[in-house]
Amino acid sequence: MLNYKKYKRVPVVNMPQREWPNNEIQKAPVWCSVDLRDGNQALIEPMVVEEKIEMFNLLVKLGFKEIEIGFPSASNIEFDFLRQLVDRKLIPDDVTVQVLVQCREHLIERTFESLEGIKKAIVHIYNSTSTLQRDVVFNKGKQEIIDIALEGTRLVKKYAENFPGEIILEYSPESFTGTELDFALEICTAVQEEWGATKDKKVIFNLPATVEMNTPNVYADQIEWMHKNFKNRESIILSVHPHNDRGTGVAATELALLAGADRVEGTLFGNGERTGNVDILNIAYNMFSQGINPELNLENIKEIIEVYERCCKIPVHVRHPYAGKLVFTAFSGSHQDAINKGITAMHERHQEIWEVPYLPIDPSDVGRAYEPIVRINSQSGKGGVAFVMDTYYGYKLPKGMHKEFADVIQLIAEAHGEVAPETILEKFNEEYLTIKEPYEFVKCVVSDSGEEHSDETGVSLKFKYNGVEYTSDATGNGPIDAVKLAIKKVMNVDTKVLDYTEHALGEGSNAKAAAYIHMMDKTTGKATFGVGVSSNITRASVKALFSALNRLSK
Repeated sequence: MLNYKKYKRVPVVNMPQREWPNNEIQKAPVWCSVDLRDGNQALIEPMVVEEKIEMFNLLVKLGFKEIEIGFPSASNIEFDFLRQLVDRKLIPDDVTVQVLVQCREHLIERTFESLEGIKKAIVHIYNSTSTLQRDVVFNKGKQEIIDIALEGTRLVKKYAENFPGEIILEYSPESFTGTELDFALEICTAVQEEWGATKDKKVIFNLPATVEMNTPNVYADQIEWMHKNFKNRESIILSVHPHNDRGTGVAATELALLAGADRVEGTLFGNGERTGNVDILNIAYNMFSQGINPELNLENIKEIIEVYERCCKIPVHVRHPYAGKLVFTAFSGSHQDAINKGITAMHERHQEIWEVPYLPIDPSDVGRAYEPIVRINSQSGKGGVAFVMDTYYGYKLPKGMHKEFADVIQLIAEAHGEVAPETILEKFNEEYLTIKEPYEFVKCVVSDSGEEHSDETGVSLKFKYNGVEYTSDATGNGPIDAVKLAIKKVMNVDTKVLDYTEHALGEGSNAKAAAYIHMMDKTTGKATFGVGVSSNITRASVKALFSALNRLSK
């Protein structure tokens, strides 16, 4: 049995007057990608310089205006990467790079050397403030921890005075979620006053869930408490940096935005230490699905995945929100039917607002227009097979035919697993269009009675039965009835047409016609569908009748 008594419950915030539950996300926050720092340090094989440059270029293309590019004082690779960005003029004027550094003078001095030639940068300092780390890691009291943050602030201030570009200070009380709120506020306020933050010279306070320790609502309470208790709030950019240890990083971030956060640090697809950083793409697509401009260029999810997987050497899971290969795929029959009906309804109503069951967004909006959104396996139903036939090949099967053909595909799926659209079409042709035994249509000449108010139609029919050719003439109520009677004269087969539908396959003057006949053998009571395709609608109808006859003869 799990030894749950080994763990203690993390305290929650006593804040009965919380306001965030009544708020709504109205706009995108300031996004800051930390893929090249937090994400990179979590890789089994960290990116080399050229891979980092490729990732940086992708982040710029996606529209990130703040990008943490690494820890340039930590290694020559990190330092050289930043210099490559500068020397190759890869940093656009509207993009601010961010660098992380500990509160030590030789590291801060080296950091400023790496920034030479940059017009604007964020220098991000941090030190851990949690009760646990103060005790077991640093063995320091609260004032000693504050002194570390103040010393780092003074050093950044010192080197910024002689720096020709603009320097923005960011301070993170690392392990914020394990820090007493009043102490987190105290240390941030000390940094704020030391830096001299004003409305025109803002400081970024980044409040990280370095380790996710509680439910998302508790993080929201912590953010709202800080948001409401900061002095001179207009001089502060309130940033969050959630991790995903409890699997609720996205929820925690969204609630933090409700609670007053202005800025989000995260990574593409949630790459990061342990269970990862918060997935910025997930949050941005969530906003998009609610009619909010995410202010990122996210139209081509395939390109994002390709660069990410190449640089990070981590595959995107097939069920990853929005990006996974299967997230716009339905195997369930009831889901497939609902998707089919939803898309049809939208087209018929010329509806501009996207509303389709089981599809929160239009896959084509993220570059998935040419991928299947319905795939067929043993769990699929009649609606899914019909959807594939319509979407891929233009066959609008009559509703009564859905189950008949789906049962054929079901047998294949049970034996072989997922059935590709090409296999479905191949089986459709085999079952309905190319079947020529025992009846094979050869030729039909149709003639009207010539009388204005008469529906009588005469036919001269030529066909084969088990390879023997027959000719028969008959007159009926339209060509289908006449052909049916002509066959009955020779073969003594008594059938009844239960239903008939037709439609064009494609558009334009060269489009073919598809005809569907639901036919019953009056002797046995058995009924089935037949399908015919031809550039001539009458010929298509006759071929459909022969198709049904052959299926009844099976």
